[in-house]
Amino acid sequence: MVVVEDSPELARIIERALTEDGMTVHLASEAETGLELVRQVNADLVVLDINLPGIDGVEGCRRLRTFSDAYVVMLSGRDSEVDRLVGLSVGADDYMTKPFFARELVARVHAMQRRPRSSLPRDVVHIFGPLRIDPVAREVSLDGQPVELSRLEFELLGTLAASPRVSFSRTQLLERIWGPDWFGDDHVVDVHVSNLRRKLGDNPSQPSFIRTVRGHGYRMGTGAAGDG
Repeated sequence: MVVVEDSPELARIIERALTEDGMTVHLASEAETGLELVRQVNADLVVLDINLPGIDGVEGCRRLRTFSDAYVVMLSGRDSEVDRLVGLSVGADDYMTKPFFARELVARVHAMQRRPRSSLPRDVVHIFGPLRIDPVAREVSLDGQPVELSRLEFELLGTLAASPRVSFSRTQLLERIWGPDWFGDDHVVDVHVSNLRRKLGDNPSQPSFIRTVRGHGYRMGTGAAGDG
């Protein structure tokens, strides 16, 4: 695990809480050093402050997602909906506002570590018009061109694709993908759906792939233009 926090006092508190719980913690005070540590130790979880010197945590998370699917908890002193959504939109799994109790951070870390890396059927390639989803290779292509997705985006798309006739509520998607111990709200589902639609060129008002079920959640479209 890598903790990127520029406050020495808070970094020590986090390190102590996590190491007392049996975890190995590597500390960094700025994003570039933290990203290098993630590469070196092949970290599976990163605690990342948003307000860092040099590259901030948002850009750090964006860069992290180009080479790692590690779970990411973002920390911020700002408790605003915009900051939360920005953090989630660049690939964070969770978001905590300072000040917080160290025990809560440890609990959230444990919750993420209990989530399965993949809940998708591994032996079926799903095709929806020009969209192809291969769970075994963990590859998505559109019109034959690769589409780069984060781990959570892939899990979300794959879950919808594996049961295309099923309308999933946000709560059901949270339980399947983020796990039953998820502490956050269901806005995280909407953020990742929005990211998926953007990457797939899916018009929210006339979606081809991810259909909104009003008052409930989402289901997979057929891939035909204007489905939903």
